Amino acid sequence: MTTDTSGNRHVLLISCPDEKGLVYRISKIIYEHDLNISKNGEFVDQETKQFYIRCVLEGALDRVALVKELNNELPAGSIVDLREKRKKKILVMGTKEYHCLADLLAKNHFGDLNAEIMAVISNHDHLRKLVEQYDVPYHHISTSGLKRETHEEKVLNLLKQFDFDYLILAKYMRILTSRFVDAYKWQIVNIHHSFLPAFMGANPYGQAHDRGVKIIGATAHFVTDDLDEGPIIHQSVTNIDHEFTPKAMARAGRDVERSVLGHGLDLVFSDRVMINGNKTIIF
Repeated sequence: MTTDTSGNRHVLLISCPDEKGLVYRISKIIYEHDLNISKNGEFVDQETKQFYIRCVLEGALDRVALVKELNNELPAGSIVDLREKRKKKILVMGTKEYHCLADLLAKNHFGDLNAEIMAVISNHDHLRKLVEQYDVPYHHISTSGLKRETHEEKVLNLLKQFDFDYLILAKYMRILTSRFVDAYKWQIVNIHHSFLPAFMGANPYGQAHDRGVKIIGATAHFVTDDLDEGPIIHQSVTNIDHEFTPKAMARAGRDVERSVLGHGLDLVFSDRVMINGNKTIIF
């Protein structure tokens, strides 16, 4: 018997085809393992007839036996994901913009992130001083003179040196290849402003100002091969008016991006997000 006593708190995430008695059968197995359910959430997608459940478990458990019994009891095609309730280990990638990265570094420093930033990786050296002020390792991998695939190979080789849970793109301004995304499926989280795809290019806030835009929003999402179209984790908007200059709009955009990424990561790091096709279930 391999009993897991690390913290004695775990999160159980299950998705499976919906059928009668699932909650009873899952709860019964948990009870028979002498575990307590301190928090529970359930959802059924009526379109796909898929059942989702999140349970916070307390007590020492035999991980292998518990997962095996659940898989034996549940319908074919079920996914049982048992996670230790702990701070996540993350890597952050950035380019030149500081606002999201600075917010994560400050939260990490004061213990408000529910994660540990292991290192920051950037294709520019602009943010080194900011990062090293927080005693976080900074890795600069320049893109100068390199093809995208060659640069990514260097980044991937660096990532292999770390045992991490998530890779956070804090305004990392390069498009990742399919090879990169596939290597870390559902582990990469990105943030972008709401002007895409309406206002593209180097000056989206200038374009938005010229069109008289009245709201600025941001989206935190998992990264997939479809650019900026992965499952959405969190979104929000802030109101602006005709008095906002492009510079003021950009400042408001940075504020909402920082807020949305922070809240989205709180959800992810708390194991409250489940993938449902190209959507998410948020418990």
